[in-house]
Amino acid sequence: MRHHHPARTCRYIWQLPDWPRFTFDATALAAPLAQVHRAQGMLAGRMGELGMAQRDQANLQVLTQEVITTSAIEGERLDLDAVRSSVARKLGLDIGANLEEFAASDRHVDGVVDVVLDATRNFDQALTPERLFGWHAALFPTGYSGRMRITVAAWRLDASGPMQVVSGPVGREKVHFQAPPAATLPALTGAFFDWFEAAPVGDTLIKAGLAHLWLVTLHPFDDGNGRLSRAVGDMALARAEGNSQRFYSFSAQIQRERKDYYDQLEATQKGPLDVTPWLSWFLGCLLRAVQGADATLVGVGQSPVLAALGGHAHEYTANAGAEPCAGRHGGQADQRQMGSHWQMLCGHCAARHQRPAGARRAAQTGGWGKECGVYAGN
Repeated sequence: MRHHHPARTCRYIWQLPDWPRFTFDATALAAPLAQVHRAQGMLAGRMGELGMAQRDQANLQVLTQEVITTSAIEGERLDLDAVRSSVARKLGLDIGANLEEFAASDRHVDGVVDVVLDATRNFDQALTPERLFGWHAALFPTGYSGRMRITVAAWRLDASGPMQVVSGPVGREKVHFQAPPAATLPALTGAFFDWFEAAPVGDTLIKAGLAHLWLVTLHPFDDGNGRLSRAVGDMALARAEGNSQRFYSFSAQIQRERKDYYDQLEATQKGPLDVTPWLSWFLGCLLRAVQGADATLVGVGQSPVLAALGGHAHEYTANAGAEPCAGRHGGQADQRQMGSHWQMLCGHCAARHQRPAGARRAAQTGGWGKECGVYAGN
């Protein structure tokens, strides 16, 4: 989605008299919350069984995935090797590659990595306007978004009119959302920071979902609002878990559900202050992200080559789907090997396919050992 500045009047959630007094149905969210907490606990237990080096490699893999996908949600593609190298260098990890090759990686990649790392590793430090400005400057080190000069490390000015999120061709734009006026941002963001730093009331996962929604609704910058809102959401999740290491990527799951993500945001931002539907979707997406981390655990726990390749572990089934490296690879349910976890390690041209001991498969029926770019449809 791109940003547009034509004049338009519409009632959005931030225009309601009681904004930002969000409400939600705690009873309806009790079961989803319990499911997420249970999944988080199970994941933490399994990761606790790994050694420190393996946990570090899992953290490296997930953070790389987070950087790649939070940018991909906005339609921006980053180089996998450059991202992985930047994350490893900043974490002080040896990934068995020549980091000097990527020492001069562009500032933009390093900037996105800095934001993701600071949000999760330093989750216990206060979120302030200055810190958010620093993140924004890291995302746009040249002062440009594409070929357009933007206001960096400061709230947007709305010099060309109200900030709107639109899609569609010029002249036939569809307005999905209009943000609060720039003049109101100091007061509105001040209320947000006060709430974010106050002791949580109720479940901390609810606070993470509200933080994500609240900041992206304020849309306080000329660009980068989605990435920063997800970073703040990840910061809230790290606080909720009390853990600076990440073993699942929420942005990766949002990327898989990108259309639903934008649909949910648009419906919520045009709806009432009862945000139960948004929180229900948020918790469901979070649950799927945590459950999907099983593949990461299997890859790190059973295959050290995964970390060296910087690939993404996916559950592998006997009849793999046609789209490579795009999340879970589908197949017949009765052919899933849930206990032994047939797995696919995706690193594009560097991928390898593994199978559990004793598993056999004829090459003519799909083949083991095919690379991802070749495997699709074969």
